[in-house]
Amino acid sequence: KGEILGLIGPTGSGKTTLLRLIDLLEEPGHGSILLEGREVSGWPEKERIAARRRMGMVFQKPVMFKSTVLENVSFGLLVRGKEEAKQREEKARRALQSVGLSGYEGRDANTLSGGEMQRIALARAIVLEPELLLLDEPTANLDPRSASAIDSLLQGLAGGRTAVIVATHNMAQCRRLADRVAVLVGGRITASGKREDILGQEEEGGISGWKVPGFHLPW
Repeated sequence: KGEILGLIGPTGSGKTTLLRLIDLLEEPGHGSILLEGREVSGWPEKERIAARRRMGMVFQKPVMFKSTVLENVSFGLLVRGKEEAKQREEKARRALQSVGLSGYEGRDANTLSGGEMQRIALARAIVLEPELLLLDEPTANLDPRSASAIDSLLQGLAGGRTAVIVATHNMAQCRRLADRVAVLVGGRITASGKREDILGQEEEGGISGWKVPGFHLPW
């Protein structure tokens, strides 16, 4: 808790699949997934749902419900049924404000740009106050100003009770955000550790410039 893990690797390395496995959306073909020391394979559906409700995931290409922005963001709260309508609306409005979309509440979510949908999806996740937030290329479709705002938001979340895993191939973003870094190549974690140890001190550049002490990245 309270930190950001940057999951880096080239396109096709398995970053999205790993996030889906962590979020219990897929079953591993081999190996184990442990939650607080317990093997999750074979859990009854009720336990899996309870575990998933402690997590939030934002996909690279989010899907919007056919409804307003406010209804999209508050949907998870509605499903859980723990708040009255007024409380759900207040929380959803605060989440939209945090991603820079105040005033969008009544708009049709499916008419917005890809970058705006990405921010709505993030608001939809953080409104549930997850213990673990999983993000797949969260700023890929955003302009620099919006991306910077999202980076700041994620740093604020990680400063509290939320652990954040960000899958990205953007080394500069990983430098800005991550406390720790894991390198994924060909479906395997090939290196992990503190950001400064994994990324080294070389100037920001393309993926080909990344280096790991004692390890040669094959791309």
